[in-house]
Amino acid sequence: MPKINNAAIVGYGVYIPRYRIKAEELARVWGKSSSDLPVKEKAVAGLDEDTVTMSAEAARYALMRAGVDPSKVSAVHVGTESKPYAVKPSGTLVAEILGLSRHITSADLEFACKAGTEAIQMVTALVETGRIDYGLAIGADTAQGRPGDALEFTAASGAAAFLIGRADTGCIARFEYATSVVTDTPDFWRRSYERYPTHASRFTGEPAYFYHTLTAINTILNENGYSTDDIDYFVFHQPNVKFPLTVAKLLSIPYSKVSPGLVSDVVGNTYAACSMLGLAKVLDTASPGQRILMTSYGSGAGSDSFLLTVCDGIVEKRDKAPSFQQLLNRNKQIDYAIYLKYRDKIRV
Repeated sequence: MPKINNAAIVGYGVYIPRYRIKAEELARVWGKSSSDLPVKEKAVAGLDEDTVTMSAEAARYALMRAGVDPSKVSAVHVGTESKPYAVKPSGTLVAEILGLSRHITSADLEFACKAGTEAIQMVTALVETGRIDYGLAIGADTAQGRPGDALEFTAASGAAAFLIGRADTGCIARFEYATSVVTDTPDFWRRSYERYPTHASRFTGEPAYFYHTLTAINTILNENGYSTDDIDYFVFHQPNVKFPLTVAKLLSIPYSKVSPGLVSDVVGNTYAACSMLGLAKVLDTASPGQRILMTSYGSGAGSDSFLLTVCDGIVEKRDKAPSFQQLLNRNKQIDYAIYLKYRDKIRV
């Protein structure tokens, strides 16, 4: 595969809603066992939060960290499967909130949980070809699960934004290689006018998640002459805690290389933002010269995989915006009744 030339992350930001509900609370309501829950708790969007507001906040932090004037941003691509309007772009709203130029390219992208990394693929290409100087790639979702369904324990809310520019002095992490793999695998879907998605239960693991994730990882490593020993951090999509750890076990990757990017246990599965939040969390602690391999997964199905090298600019820029942990620490626990109200699951 061709090497990515002159494209890098120059700023990143995340947003995690302050409201959280414990998985034990969901289990209590539905009479489930609390001994083997998929996550500890998940983030819940408030009444005044949606994909657009979360995207804008994450993007604002990315611009703060980069120190780039918003007028220099020429693309806003938002990946989500829970946009507030069925027919109206979210990217234009985000651009307006941030005060960007009106002479930009904007797109809303859908590919389940890899919609955010689709945005990274496209914005990286625009920068690499010289069409733009800076572009925002955003993954954000306010994911829903049918009451009582297994998805309700993990479907969560959150956003991550990456400002992508040229790989010159001051960049945070340089893109080296990228690859994608897709198939028609119907493991998860939602038809028009249906409120909640349907999933194929254990089929979502094998052959869906594991086939695509492992294929993407092995492709990017093998075709470029790397082994897992050459990578310092691995970030995977996290529909739950078990799946990414199973991938690590299958590839004989030490837990220490995976754990810094694990986020689903404390915020849930934020869908399009999930693997991007994991990457941001790793960038909060990574050192210049270290390599990161991030691999997303989206039902339907496909994976994007990126190999990045951390740059010297991370040292200066890291503390210019709130970290993942700082936003995680800002939390307020809610019970199931308030959760139903905030997620609009009570129809009167």
